[in-house]
Amino acid sequence: MLEFEQLQLRLEAKEQAIRELHDAIGYDRLCREIEELELRSAADGFWDDPEKSQAVLQKLGKLKNTIASYDKLKESYDDLSVLIEMGNEEEDLSLVEEITASLEELEKHVELQSLQTLLTGEYDAGNAFLTFHAGAGGTEAMDWVQMLVRMYSHWGEQHGFKVKLLDFLDGDEAGLKSAELLFEGDNAYGYLRSESGVHRLVRVSPFDASGRRHTSFASIEVMPEISDDQDIEIRDEDIKMDVFRSSGAGGQHINKTSSAVRLTHIPTGIVVACQNERSQFQNRDQAMKMLKSKLLEIKEREHLEKIEDIKGVQKEIAWGSQIRSYVFMPYTMVKDHRTGFETGNINAVMDGDLDGFINAYLKASSKGELQNNIE
Repeated sequence: MLEFEQLQLRLEAKEQAIRELHDAIGYDRLCREIEELELRSAADGFWDDPEKSQAVLQKLGKLKNTIASYDKLKESYDDLSVLIEMGNEEEDLSLVEEITASLEELEKHVELQSLQTLLTGEYDAGNAFLTFHAGAGGTEAMDWVQMLVRMYSHWGEQHGFKVKLLDFLDGDEAGLKSAELLFEGDNAYGYLRSESGVHRLVRVSPFDASGRRHTSFASIEVMPEISDDQDIEIRDEDIKMDVFRSSGAGGQHINKTSSAVRLTHIPTGIVVACQNERSQFQNRDQAMKMLKSKLLEIKEREHLEKIEDIKGVQKEIAWGSQIRSYVFMPYTMVKDHRTGFETGNINAVMDGDLDGFINAYLKASSKGELQNNIE
């Protein structure tokens, strides 16, 4: 029957991608590595060094998850092939809807696993810090920062990441002057590194009594969370620490203790802060991780040999430097100027539907096709 023939063709179109995925993840190599790690974990004395043991088990778990995800994908393909053949032989059109839904799910997972093979950077598999700053646009820009914080928080929650608000500075009238989020979960940095840059908003401002259209800007800085074994040396004399009371809701503890911590790296002027944790020690520890991540990211981006060479120069958060535009008026559109990817469903984007932009960036960057022009 025609319906089942079309479904079969659509399914077979994914066969090549699944075979390529098998080679891309190094399926056979991963199986051998899992076997070796399981032997190590069963050996005498494995728990003599708990820290190393945990690292081995974490790696083993990740490898097993990769294999299990591929196996499930292959199994789904085989099951669908059988179901289509059965439906065609029995001319059972009641199966078309079920097969179509399962096929769409298969296509989505093939795309997702294929994209994950592009996350090969040194820090791609780890957590990510996102730092937001209001740029040109006054109160409107501060409101824009709050909108972006909400948008990325929704994206993270929808993808199973743990999202923590580490620090924020309220706007003078509305919104936020700045904010810091931590995304915890596999491949957080790999996906979110595409979001670093200036984001431009065009809309009729709710803060303008005349109802005029405004253009506002906010910057997002994305940094990987650096593990403790990374060799990032920061001298004690180069750090100035200030403590202050947290500004958010939190009951008596928040109101009565100066537990929030602000660290200033004196040679570069880079400032980080954390007020999310309950103790000053925990906030300082988190702030230090943020500072190390920021210094390492700048050092590598500028191809510097030493942390001391960082000057802390930041691009202006204004017209001519945006990576993406979000237009609410006179039409609705979100466009990424590096990849050309765009969508008219701006409400879905503001609710966290960013996969199209992130996926387009990963594909373009892997092929060296990112555009340098800013519109």
